[in-house]
Amino acid sequence: MSTSTTDLTHDHDHDAAKLPLLERFPGRGSTAAWPLGVVGAALLVIGSLLSWSHDGSVLGDLSVDFYPNGLQISAIAIGVVALLFLLARRGPLRGLGEWLDTAGAVRVLGVGAVAYMVVTLGSIAYQTGAILNVNPGGWICLVGALLLLASGLMLVSGTHRDPLFAKTSSWLEIITIIVMMALVLFGAAYALGVDDAMGFALFLIFAASVAFALAKAGAFTWVGLIAQKNRPVLMLGAFAVAFLFPFTQGGSDENMSIATQVLIFAATALGLNIVVGLAGLLDLGYIAFLGAGAYVGATLSTSAFATIGWKPPFIVVVLVGACFSALLGLIIGSPTLRVSGDYLAIVTLAFGEIFRFTMGNLDGENGPDLTNGPNGIPAIPELKFGSFDFGQPHEIAGITLGRFANYYFLLLVLAAFIILVFTRLNNSRIGRGWVAIREDEKAAEAMGVNVFGLKLFAFAGGAFLAGMAGTVKAHHDVSVSPDQYIFLESAFLLAAIVLGGMGTVAGVLVGATILKLLPEKLRDLADYRLLIFGLVLVLMMRFRPEGLIASQRRKLEFHEDDEGLAERLQEVHLEEEEVKA
Repeated sequence: MSTSTTDLTHDHDHDAAKLPLLERFPGRGSTAAWPLGVVGAALLVIGSLLSWSHDGSVLGDLSVDFYPNGLQISAIAIGVVALLFLLARRGPLRGLGEWLDTAGAVRVLGVGAVAYMVVTLGSIAYQTGAILNVNPGGWICLVGALLLLASGLMLVSGTHRDPLFAKTSSWLEIITIIVMMALVLFGAAYALGVDDAMGFALFLIFAASVAFALAKAGAFTWVGLIAQKNRPVLMLGAFAVAFLFPFTQGGSDENMSIATQVLIFAATALGLNIVVGLAGLLDLGYIAFLGAGAYVGATLSTSAFATIGWKPPFIVVVLVGACFSALLGLIIGSPTLRVSGDYLAIVTLAFGEIFRFTMGNLDGENGPDLTNGPNGIPAIPELKFGSFDFGQPHEIAGITLGRFANYYFLLLVLAAFIILVFTRLNNSRIGRGWVAIREDEKAAEAMGVNVFGLKLFAFAGGAFLAGMAGTVKAHHDVSVSPDQYIFLESAFLLAAIVLGGMGTVAGVLVGATILKLLPEKLRDLADYRLLIFGLVLVLMMRFRPEGLIASQRRKLEFHEDDEGLAERLQEVHLEEEEVKA
C-alpha cells in the first residue's frame, strides 16, 4: 500500500507539533546563535550609555548621554553577564563553560532583558504621554534584548560537568563569598534608596533575571557547596553585611524604619519556622504570640497608660514576655495538639482571633482593666540601657544613626540569638524528632519518638521566641493595639516561610524580606497587594514548591524525578569525609 506525499507531510507536521516550543524555534542549533547573542549583549551595553528619554523627570533622569543612571547601569549589567556566559560557551572562558549550562543562562537573561526594556519604554511612554519621547538609546537596547533572547532560544544546551564536583581553592571560595556579601549589601542599599515604585519594580526584574540565570546555569549549586564548606566565613560575612547596612543609608530614618520592620517580621517568622518548618504543625494564629509579648512589654513599661505598677528592667521584661507567650503556647497546645492537619489549623486560627478579642475586652468594663481595650496602650517610652537612649541619634565614624538604626542593632542581636537557637535545635536530637514527626507522625511514634511532647515543645519554643520579638516591637512601634494582630499577619508569616523555604534560616530571612519590603516600596499598587501576593504564591507552588532557598531534603521531596541528585550529594559527602580523614 503506497503512502501519498500529503500523508507524509501531515505526519511530519504532526510530529513537529508534539515537540516542545523551544525545540521548534527557527534556527535552533544554528551557528549564527552565538554571534547573534554577542551583538545583542553589545547593543544592550551601548544603548544604555545613550539617553532613553527626552524628559529628564522620568525614572530618575534617563535623558543624558554617557551618564547612565541606576536603571541604565542595571541594563549594562545584564548585557555584561550575558556576554560572560557567551564567552564561557565559545571564547577565552570556555573552561568555565564546561561546568555551566550557558545556553539556559543566556535564554533567561534574554527573557529578562526583553521584559526589562518593554516595561521601561512603556513607562516612559505612559509618563510622557507619547512613545515618540523614547530616545534612540532605548530602542537600541530593546533591539539588543530581542537579539539576546533570539540567541538564547537558538542555542542548544549541551552536556556539562556537574558543579558539585568542581575543585576550587579555598581562597577562591572565600573571595566568592565576600563578593556575594558585598553585592547583597550594595543591592539592598540601592533597592531601599529607590523612591519610585516603577524604578523599584524594574530593579526587581533585573535582580530576578540575573539570579535565575545563575541558577539555570548551575552556579548556585557550586555556591551552595562552598557555603557549606565555609559556613563560619559565610555567617561572619552575613552578619558583617547586616551590621554595616545602616552606615549605607546616610541617616535615612525612612529606610531604617523599613529595615527594622523587616527584622521584627523575620525574627517572628524564624520562631514560626520551628512550628511549621521543622515539626510540620500548621499554625494560623501565631501572630497572637507576638502580640502577647508586645502587650507584656507595653504594660510593664513606664507609659502613662500602662496598667501594671511593676516596672522591671527591660531584660526582665523580655524574659517575662517570652515566658508569658510560651505559657500561652502550652495552654493552647496541651488540649489541641492531639489533632493535626486541618483541625489544628482551625483551632490555631480560632486562638488568634480569641486573643485579639480578649485584648479588646480587657478595658475595665467587659473585663479587668489591663489593656485599655480597643484603644490599646500608646505613648510607650523609648528604651534606655544605662545612659544610652534608643530614641536619640548617635554619631559613629561621622555618620549619624537615628532612632530606627538604634533599634535595628538591638533587633539584629535578637535575630542572631533566635538563629542560634533555631540552628542548634535543628541539628539536635529534638530537631531530628521534629522532622520525623513532620514526615510521618505514626511511624515516628512507632519508633519511640515522644510525639506529643515534642509537638508541645515546638509550640512553646516558637511562642517563646515570638514573645521576645514582641517586647522589642512594643517600644519600636511606641504603641500596642489589638488591630495590629489580625489573621492576615499570621498568613503573611506563614507565606514568608513557604516562599523562602521551610526549615531553613536563609530561606525564611529572604521570604520575610520580600514580603515586608515589597508592600513598603510598591505603595502605588497597595490595592493590588493581595492579588500580586496570590499570583506569586501560585507561581512558586508551580515552579519551585520547595521555596527560594530550600534544604536538600526538601528538594528531594519535591523533585523525586531527579534520580541522580541524591546519588551526587552522597558522593560529594563521601569525598568531603575522605578529605577530612
